[in-house]
Amino acid sequence: MPGPALTRLLPPLRRVPLAAVAAMPLQALAAARGRLFPFVPVFMALGIGLYFTMPQEPGMAGFVTLATAAALLVPAAMAGPQAVRPLFAALALVLAGLLLAAWRAHSVAAPVLEWRYYGPIEGRIVAIDRSVSDALRLTLDRVVLHDVATERLPARVRVSLHGGAPDIEPVPGLRVVLTGHLGPPGGPVEPGGFDFRRLAWFDRLGAVGYTRTPVLAIAPPQPGPALAVTRLRMRMSAALRARLPGETGGFVAAILTGDRSGVGQGTTEALRRANLAHLLAISGLHMGLLTAAVYGALRLALAMVPYLALRLPIHKLAALGALAAAGFYLLLSGGNVATQRAFVMAAVMLGAILLDRRAISLNSVALAAVLILAWRPETLLSPGFQMSFAATVALVAVFGLLRERRQRLAEAQPRRYRRQALWHRLAQGLGGVVLCSLVAGLATAPVAAAHFNRIVEYGLLANVLSVPLMGALVMPAAVLSAALWPLGLEGAGLWLMAQGTRWILGVAHWVAGFEGAVRHVPSPPFWVLPAMALGFLWMILWPGPGRSRLAPGALAAGLALAGWWQVERPALLIAESGALVGVMGPEGRALSRPRGEGFTARNWLAADGDSAGQEAAAARAGPNGAPDAGEFTVAGQQFVHLFGRNAAERLAANCAQGVTVILGTSLEVPPEGGCTVIDRRALAQSGALALALRGGRPRWLEAHALAGARPWTGR
Repeated sequence: MPGPALTRLLPPLRRVPLAAVAAMPLQALAAARGRLFPFVPVFMALGIGLYFTMPQEPGMAGFVTLATAAALLVPAAMAGPQAVRPLFAALALVLAGLLLAAWRAHSVAAPVLEWRYYGPIEGRIVAIDRSVSDALRLTLDRVVLHDVATERLPARVRVSLHGGAPDIEPVPGLRVVLTGHLGPPGGPVEPGGFDFRRLAWFDRLGAVGYTRTPVLAIAPPQPGPALAVTRLRMRMSAALRARLPGETGGFVAAILTGDRSGVGQGTTEALRRANLAHLLAISGLHMGLLTAAVYGALRLALAMVPYLALRLPIHKLAALGALAAAGFYLLLSGGNVATQRAFVMAAVMLGAILLDRRAISLNSVALAAVLILAWRPETLLSPGFQMSFAATVALVAVFGLLRERRQRLAEAQPRRYRRQALWHRLAQGLGGVVLCSLVAGLATAPVAAAHFNRIVEYGLLANVLSVPLMGALVMPAAVLSAALWPLGLEGAGLWLMAQGTRWILGVAHWVAGFEGAVRHVPSPPFWVLPAMALGFLWMILWPGPGRSRLAPGALAAGLALAGWWQVERPALLIAESGALVGVMGPEGRALSRPRGEGFTARNWLAADGDSAGQEAAAARAGPNGAPDAGEFTVAGQQFVHLFGRNAAERLAANCAQGVTVILGTSLEVPPEGGCTVIDRRALAQSGALALALRGGRPRWLEAHALAGARPWTGR
């Protein structure tokens, strides 16, 4: 029997039948008809997420069955019993999201290089960027490889230039030839880790590699509208960097054209450590600030003409002008996925103004999410999508509550509210900036921590000192420069942009230098972020009373945080090449070599929440032996790691009963001595390996097995 305290807390449940309690959620949904549209992208996202977590493709018969079920659920959702219509609609949306993701995955199918290639590479430049190591990278299409059949040629390849500055000026549309190494996009560096193959699949990137030889131009850029816009963007970027030299010009070029080549790695890292990296990427913030500046300027200009202001809907004309400016900004910035997402959100907001709807509401945000998920379902998995909509939903919800509070105050105490109106405006102007940064920072912090394994301690301070200047000075000055550029008077706007940019970069370097500015955290289990997102969305969107919204949402978010807090990293990690091993020790993960396999080493340490570099991790001692010495013990099992040119020759001397040898090369003849050998051929079948200790029991995990048999895995 429940105690007296529990009885007092739950009096309704003692008098309501269990069936009635179970029906309460359906009754709440039925009573909220007309206000459930924000749930549409949530259930679509559940279906998309379900597709990407499947161990294998359903197959044609499975897709037909799912499509039939979705088609049958639609009439049930429209004409079924009133109480269960939302349930049928939710199931139909889940299936629709799954089918959209499957259609997208198969519609972008393109050949993927299945072997290591060295030789001439010919193609047309379609994108130019820089790698993590600051090397210039060229993405090529219309690829030609020596002695490779046309039907096996990748649609796109990406080559890093490691031979220094190219002898030519790479521009989009230029056809080039070079000699380089290519290979298929790499899989997860550990079981359950980030799968670059999936990202490359949706980008139709069939091979990646590098070259140390000169790049030769063999044909000039061909005329065409798409490449003309790209060349205009690159020319504008070069002009901006010439007028504003140094990091200032690079930052201005990045936020206006999307070209980050003028921003050094040191500045980029400082922006990340200060939680200001979102200012460098053309995102919803930039698109929103630009459209707001254009909208405000046009509406003010039209209002100054009484004839127009009294006869025309100037707010709609200003919205059309802002929409045109947003479209041009989309083209100018290169039209990457993040900018496309920002444009869709801005277009939805401006469209709401044209249709006399509230521009900023959860319905508008939901419509933007539906359009993006229907167009590019894979963006659901990207940190940009998750952070953008997390911040937007949180801001709309919080400021919506504040707006409702002000309305209640104005209705209940109109005289007092009028006397405090000026104070409220000042408070909104000063405190709104802090509140906006705080809400957006808290909403995006879990996403950033999960994807980038870091929590920025002083990000709020940096954003409060920088974001207002971005909106009040930098972006309006950009609009002013663009308006005056045809007249040759853009200098004033550029000067204003330079002053604001110098302040932002100064704040980034100042905050990044604080002791403890960044705290590293381990990667969470795959289910943590979805559970946390569903918990917070339940608290915001559920139409029931306060307790029915807060309690389940807080419980889901709390369970997700608990699962993240108790995450256990693998005791042993083995790279797919067999050339790197990492053993968890008392000081952190000890690596088997101080150099080589740098990408894998960085990702392992980041997933551990470890800020050490590869050399420092290689100097650590592992449990019962250090991996750099070649011998170590994990969970009572003795291992030997052999790599290098003579690894196979050293195998006989290290092979003994009960020993597992990790070999960084392929073994042609089985060894004598009774040891278990994990060589490169075996790792090619399994992918990266992890030895996890679950409840004290060792368990081997394979990267390829967890990734499943999907279009992008080639299995």
